[in-house]
Amino acid sequence: MTLGDDKKRSDENNLQPFKEDANSGFTKKKVSGTGWRLLKRIRVKAALSNVLRLLYPFYQSPTAAMEAERERLKKVACATIDAAADDLAALSAGIWEHPELNFEEHHAHKVLADFLERHGFETQRSYKLETAFRASHGSRAHGPNVTFICEYDALPEIGHACGHNLIAELGVAAGLGLKAAIEASGKPLGQVTVVGTPAEEGGGGKGKLIEHGAFDDVDVAMMSHPFPANDAKPRALAIEIFEVVYRGQESHAAGYPWKGVNALDAAVMCYQGLACLRQQCMPDWRIHCIILEGGVKVNVIPAKTRLHVGIRAPTDAQLARLKEKAMNVIEAAAKATECQFEHSVITKYASVLHNGVLADLYSANLSDVQAERGPEAYKEAPGSTDMGDVSHVLPAIHPMFYIGGTAVNHTRAFTADSGAACAQMYTLAQAKALALTGVDILTDPSLMDAITADFRRGLKEEQETAK
Repeated sequence: MTLGDDKKRSDENNLQPFKEDANSGFTKKKVSGTGWRLLKRIRVKAALSNVLRLLYPFYQSPTAAMEAERERLKKVACATIDAAADDLAALSAGIWEHPELNFEEHHAHKVLADFLERHGFETQRSYKLETAFRASHGSRAHGPNVTFICEYDALPEIGHACGHNLIAELGVAAGLGLKAAIEASGKPLGQVTVVGTPAEEGGGGKGKLIEHGAFDDVDVAMMSHPFPANDAKPRALAIEIFEVVYRGQESHAAGYPWKGVNALDAAVMCYQGLACLRQQCMPDWRIHCIILEGGVKVNVIPAKTRLHVGIRAPTDAQLARLKEKAMNVIEAAAKATECQFEHSVITKYASVLHNGVLADLYSANLSDVQAERGPEAYKEAPGSTDMGDVSHVLPAIHPMFYIGGTAVNHTRAFTADSGAACAQMYTLAQAKALALTGVDILTDPSLMDAITADFRRGLKEEQETAK
C-alpha cells in the first residue's frame, strides 16, 4: 500500500461530518473503512505535532505548503520502493540462501554493494572492516545525514534464524526510497546513507565501526528487526560475553588420579554455580553458559576446559554488578578444584536507547503505509544488539516487526519464516516507514533539534539511574 493512492483520495473526499463524543472523542458512526483509518492518521499526526511543541518549544509546525510538499515526496519514496519490490525480494532471497557467519559475509557484502551501486549510490566497499560497506547520496552540507543500517550475518547451523536477510533488504529499500525523494525535491536536502554492519551475532561489528569513526558524520541511524510481533521500542539489554579457561594437570584417570587436577570439575562447578546464581538475580538479569571444551579422552583427567559465559542487564551499571557476582562463582570453582583460570571479553554491547521523537515519527509513518500490522508484542522479550552501541553515540531506533509467522528468533522455524514470501509485505512496509521518517527529518529542520534534545535527555536519565 502506498501513500496517496486513488482509493485513499476517494475516502478523503467522501468523509462525512462527524460529531464529538464526550467519552470517546470522535464517533465512527458516519466514517468507516479506509476513511476512518485516514481520519485516525490525521489525528495521530496532529497529536504528534502537539506533543513536539509541548516538549520542545523550539519545534515549529510545518506550514500547509511544507506539508503538501512532504506528502508528495513521501509518495515518491513509496512508489520507488514498490517499483523495486521484485529486485529487493531477490536480493533478500540470495542472502538467505547463502548464510554467512560474522565477519565472513563476503557474498552478502558483494551483492548489497553491487545493488546500491547500480542504483546510483556512491559506494565504499570494505568500509573500515572487510565485510562492511557504506553507500551514500547527497551531502551533509545541506542537511542531516539520515542513515539506514543493514545487518546480514547468520547463525551457525541454523542460518538466518534472526532474519538478517530482511534487515539488509529493508535497509537498502529505505535508502532507495529516501534517495528518490531527495532527487524529486529538486533541491539539496541533506544526505542519505546505507551502512552495512557485519557481525551483529556476537562479533560487535557496529562497535568496531564506531571505534573506526564510521558514524562520526551520521545524524540519525535507523533499522528494523524481524520478530514474532510488532514493538516500536523493544527492550534490549546490555550484554557482555566472555571466555573462561580453566587449567589443571592431566593424569591417568585410573592409575594415578591423585596426581591430576581436574579442569572439567572446575567447569562443571562453574556451570552449576552460575545456574544457582540465577535464583538471586533481578527479574531482568540474564545468565547464559556453554562448555566448549571438556577434555579429550575419558581415561585422561582433563587439563584444560573452556566455557563461554553471557550476562545481560538493563544498564551498564547493573551489568557490572552482575559481572562481579559471576566472577565470584568462576573464581570459587577454580579454588575448589585447585585449578588456575583466566577470562577474556569476547564482546560487549550497550543497552538500546530508543529516541522517542524518531520512534513516534516511525510509528505515525507505519500507520500510513501498513493496513495489516499483525500482533503487537504482549510482553517484554529482552535480547541484546550492537545497535545499542550506536544508540549511545547518536539518535537511533531499533523497532521489531512481525513477518507473518509465530516462530521465535534463533530457531529453524524462524529461519523458514524469514525466507517465506509472506514476509515481504511486512518488510517493505518497514522500509517505507523508515524512508518516510527520513523525509520528515530532511524536510523539517526543527525536527533535528527535537531529536537531539531527546537523545541528550535519554543519556542523562541513564546516567542518573546508574548513580
